[in-house]
Amino acid sequence: MGTVSRHDHPLVDCRGLTKVYPLSGVEVHALRGVDLRVERGEMVAVMGPSGSGKSTLMHIIGCMDTQTGGSYLLDGVDVSNVPEKELAAIRNKKLGFVFQRYNLLPRATALYNVELPLFYAGVTGSAAEEKARAALEQVGILHLADHLPNQMSGGQQQRVAIARAVVNDPLLILADEPTGALDTASSAEVMGVFQKMHEERGVTVIIITHEPHIAEFCRRKVTLRDGRIISDQPVANSASAGEEALQCRSKSAS
Repeated sequence: MGTVSRHDHPLVDCRGLTKVYPLSGVEVHALRGVDLRVERGEMVAVMGPSGSGKSTLMHIIGCMDTQTGGSYLLDGVDVSNVPEKELAAIRNKKLGFVFQRYNLLPRATALYNVELPLFYAGVTGSAAEEKARAALEQVGILHLADHLPNQMSGGQQQRVAIARAVVNDPLLILADEPTGALDTASSAEVMGVFQKMHEERGVTVIIITHEPHIAEFCRRKVTLRDGRIISDQPVANSASAGEEALQCRSKSAS
């Protein structure tokens, strides 16, 4: 089981976040005073319908966008005014990203796709290959190291994406709708991999999803609506709850 680690500051500390987008002369308020703290070792689902602000929040937490108001501290550092070059280094060393559509290089092998973040971090040659193979082994697809994306199923491609996300030993994995393109069985497998990363590596995981049954795999569930957090609660027996929710979904769809 992943252990929540208490430091003198949370890993993610959002205080009164607001985000306003100008759209055709009108201000669109994507976030309205969001307070969110995530400790090291947590596995948290951020859920809500389309337009709730969850993707905007992920972009800010992932240092891909900045807030209009409020503050965001990552590992105790206010990253609001950090130069882009330094932000790129933070994203590479401290953060791992998993997206709905995998974002793999189509003409590169699974192994090479996983090695890429290492190359950007200055790790090359046999050292990079060894770390990439270890990451592929941990997600259960080392035997596919030499396969191209089009030779793998959607679930297998997402496992490659997870291996790529963890290969640099990040403090935080951010996954944006990671099961959105997968069937029920593949969704369960992928969420099982996230749980394994969380439990065995102790990595902090934030899953962005609009699917309640996916949120049940996490240990804490934060719900957004209209740019505000409307609930923040623990999930009891997250592994079994998630599997049961997926089974119910599969039966109702059949």
